Amino acid sequence: MSKSLKLTLDILIGAAAPVLILKYGTAPLGTLPAYLAAALVPVAWVLLDLFVISRRFNFITTYGGASAIMRGALAFWYVDGALFAFKDSASYLLAFVVFGLTAFIGTPVTRSIALQGLDPDTPEREGQMHRLLDEPAVHGAMRRAALLIGVTNLLAGAVNYVINVQMVTAPFNTAVFNDQVANVNAITRIVLVLPDMLALFYAFNLMYKAMYALLPGGSEKEADSAEFWTLLEQREAALAGGGDGSSLSNSAVDVRARKQARGEFGIN
Repeated sequence: MSKSLKLTLDILIGAAAPVLILKYGTAPLGTLPAYLAAALVPVAWVLLDLFVISRRFNFITTYGGASAIMRGALAFWYVDGALFAFKDSASYLLAFVVFGLTAFIGTPVTRSIALQGLDPDTPEREGQMHRLLDEPAVHGAMRRAALLIGVTNLLAGAVNYVINVQMVTAPFNTAVFNDQVANVNAITRIVLVLPDMLALFYAFNLMYKAMYALLPGGSEKEADSAEFWTLLEQREAALAGGGDGSSLSNSAVDVRARKQARGEFGIN
């Protein structure tokens, strides 16, 4: 499945479907079944993609699966008011813990994201990637990228909490409650996703700029992932010969970093 198709399905099933189920499924299904269906359909999609469609088990998919399981479990915590607002914001808190805290403790998880995005397919390339990622400039960029993603999720979670407290005021297991939750989802699944996507793109761009800045010169044209490995091999050869292995111009670095970051969203 292409990244662009996967992104489209994620938006339709993860964002649009819950709103439609709550809005138009409460009357025929009942308040509690409609609420559970709206909460569990996106979870089922994530797990279906993980175990059946893509069947790729790495940090990104494992984190996505764990987050989905957490949301699925929390769906059966029948609360309203401030507790519901906290429950609805829990996934943002998890993201802050995973990304934000690892920026200061241990290895930032953005390192795993970079490894999976570039996908070294041989032990030699994997070793070359680890040596590149161990460079102080790259490691620093990984930490800043992780912190950016973590803080963005923390702020989004705070906004999500406030919106829920103000808008979801009806008792749980009522038609009005389902309608209010649908209204909140219609707002937050768009308003809060945009800054998150921008933060992710900027974080990816930051990481890739740090990596490409340490690679030797190539043409000014936009590069693909295959050229990355060619340049990385040239860097290794230059370092073995006593050079520093880097000579890409700033403009070439920017072009390649943006292209690589766009590739993470399937828009190349």
